[in-house]
Amino acid sequence: MPSVQDVGGKAAALSRLESLGFAPPKFFLIHADSLSELVNGAELTAKLKAIGPGPYAVRSSAVGEDSAQASYAGQFETRLNVSRENVLIAAQNVSASGPGAALYEKARFSEAHTARVHVIVQQMLVPECSGIAFSADPVTGDRTSVVVSAVQGLGDRLVSGEVDGETWTLKHDGTVVSAPELAVLSEGQAREVAALAKRVESAFGEPQDIEWAIEDGRLHILQARPITTPLRPVPNEDQTLLIFDNSNIVESYPGLVSPLTYSFAKYVYARVYRAFVGLLGVPEDQIAENAGVFDNMLGRIDGRVYYNLGNWYRALALLPGFSINRTHMESMMGVSEPLPDELTASIGPAQVTGARKVREMLRVSAVTLQIIGQAVLLPRTRRRFYERLDKALGRGTDLDQANLNELAQEYRVIEAHLLDRWDAPLVNDFLCMIAFGASRSLLKRWLGDEGLKLHNDVMIGQGDIVSAEPPRLIEQIGRMVREAGISAALREQGLDALGDFPKIRNEVDAYIDRFGDRCAEELKLESRSLREDPTPLLTAIAARAERSERVDAEFAKPDWGVFFKGRPFRRLAARALTNWAKLRVRDRENLRYERTRIFGHARRVFLAMGREFHALGKIEEQRDIFFLTVPEILGAIEGSSLSPDLAKQVRLRKAKQTDFAERPDPGERVTMRGSYSAAQSWTAGSPEEVTGDLQRGTGCSTGKVTALARVIRDPRREALAAGEVLVAKHTDPGWIAVFANASAIVVERGSPLSHSAIVARELGIPCVVGLKQATTWIQTGERIEVDGEFGTIRKCDG
Repeated sequence: MPSVQDVGGKAAALSRLESLGFAPPKFFLIHADSLSELVNGAELTAKLKAIGPGPYAVRSSAVGEDSAQASYAGQFETRLNVSRENVLIAAQNVSASGPGAALYEKARFSEAHTARVHVIVQQMLVPECSGIAFSADPVTGDRTSVVVSAVQGLGDRLVSGEVDGETWTLKHDGTVVSAPELAVLSEGQAREVAALAKRVESAFGEPQDIEWAIEDGRLHILQARPITTPLRPVPNEDQTLLIFDNSNIVESYPGLVSPLTYSFAKYVYARVYRAFVGLLGVPEDQIAENAGVFDNMLGRIDGRVYYNLGNWYRALALLPGFSINRTHMESMMGVSEPLPDELTASIGPAQVTGARKVREMLRVSAVTLQIIGQAVLLPRTRRRFYERLDKALGRGTDLDQANLNELAQEYRVIEAHLLDRWDAPLVNDFLCMIAFGASRSLLKRWLGDEGLKLHNDVMIGQGDIVSAEPPRLIEQIGRMVREAGISAALREQGLDALGDFPKIRNEVDAYIDRFGDRCAEELKLESRSLREDPTPLLTAIAARAERSERVDAEFAKPDWGVFFKGRPFRRLAARALTNWAKLRVRDRENLRYERTRIFGHARRVFLAMGREFHALGKIEEQRDIFFLTVPEILGAIEGSSLSPDLAKQVRLRKAKQTDFAERPDPGERVTMRGSYSAAQSWTAGSPEEVTGDLQRGTGCSTGKVTALARVIRDPRREALAAGEVLVAKHTDPGWIAVFANASAIVVERGSPLSHSAIVARELGIPCVVGLKQATTWIQTGERIEVDGEFGTIRKCDG
């Protein structure tokens, strides 16, 4: 292999490319010492014949040229499309251009030491396109990116700087980061060039700047040289598996979520689940050791909120009993697909046997007694929680007149008295999960499918679930609007239509006063509540007014004796457990409404802060507050801020949010390697294609309805006509105004304990949850049959 000292940088690189199998166009070298010997032409003719017919490229190859220290770009002549007859003259001109590099060397190295210039003669290509590629980004120094520049035809104008060409940026796995709008290269060709650059880097052992060309659809390498600009260090390898999943949390935080909501939710989850594992017997020192787990229960990917499943699993592994039955405990996570063994095998204690198993069972027994005690004391715990809640929310602070420090103090009260003392919802949710699952399983085991129907029937019509009040009030106000004949005016004019109808206006105002925080996506602080925009409520009332009077569902009490004839002890046990589960479901839903009140109050506090920051000129408008985080806001008020320029931070995040909105939804489960910031790409589960005229989900509320379907993705902008079947990806308590007009509900996500299922049972309308791809399989306007008992959906038009 010829050395750089013998033949110069370019010729040494071409020889190396050739020896490594990269097959650059054929070439030969004219050594500086032998240029004069070629004047007779015989030797030159033989060399040209060996590399094939012209035209030819004639270029320099000097010692130091195209090295890691200096490129000598543009310091030596290059002649292209040289005919056989003119090769010698071109070679002489190129060789004579060497002294012109002296000034470059003096500027680069403070002294000139140019060696003699050797000459390369290489067969020319006639490419459709050509260009250069850097196996690392020479501008940012990023070693994980490849930059490809391309022009049509020959690339000499690109190399010389006459034209810019088009630029692609790709990651090493081929992911396109940026691409031109009108492309010379196809995406596949750009990936092929990037892959070639990486192969050359691997072969040469350092990042490379290559020249390439595509002729007749085939990619050729023309030259390679080290990148001379400084690059960032090579990061240490990190193959840590990260898994994010939103199959449950999407009901609370659908779609894009603001930085403020995310930071608030992150704090809430950290505090609440620290308290949860404490209630289940995990020692305080162990909780403290795992602070990082609880502080990172959530992740934010492309502006969407996900569970960090690795940390949820780590928190679960702290619980007593995990080492006895890992499989059962894993099922408590409730995700749609299991975690891979690679993740679970490295987390938590292994399955125990012998004496260690006995000790763990004793620990579980102690916790079981503690849970029983919590169940006995639940009425007192719940009463004290309501007292704290009413006291914290009833402080009488005038948010319209409060200054920033007073508003910060109001928020601190929410943290200290409510978020850090979330005992009643935690205890009740845990007991509800156990009671609901146990009673449902017991009835299925003893009665089969009839047991599941009985379970649904028992859960219907409790009459004291707060979430069922809004549809009844909408029904009542809708009746008044129908009698007044103003439904059309209500749609068109909003509250102005009620000017001559004070009784109706009073009813609407009373509804908003009580349920004004119950809006679509109500846990997202940036959502506009009914207090800000009552349009969704008025639309629901108008739709209800235009529908014929609905007869309230009458719920027949199940005859337990029929199901358990001759088995009184089973009847007693099943009835007691199921009725207790019914009470826990009721309390769960009612306590969730109190969560809505807390989040609603926090929303008003933050909006008041936004008003004050805007008045001080710190942000451009009031609602810009949602693009800041809780620590940033409090830091700007209380003096711990590290970034005083709030407006700049807002502008950056608004731009990022716009970028997130233009990207496709990452999907239900996202898997990546390494740290989140270093992950070059991620994989998302592909949804299964759903076909046919009959599908089955989970039946949650008995009854059968045949009606037109309407797919609703955003209840703030879309309305349900009275009597239609609501079809949605997911719902939350704020959809209640939509539920009021539904004849049945079909939801892609959810469980028998989800809000949509609970409210549907209370309203006595069929409900099916967990129907995969419902919003793509069912089209608006299709007539479908919904069987809430068996969970089946049948298309009637096919």
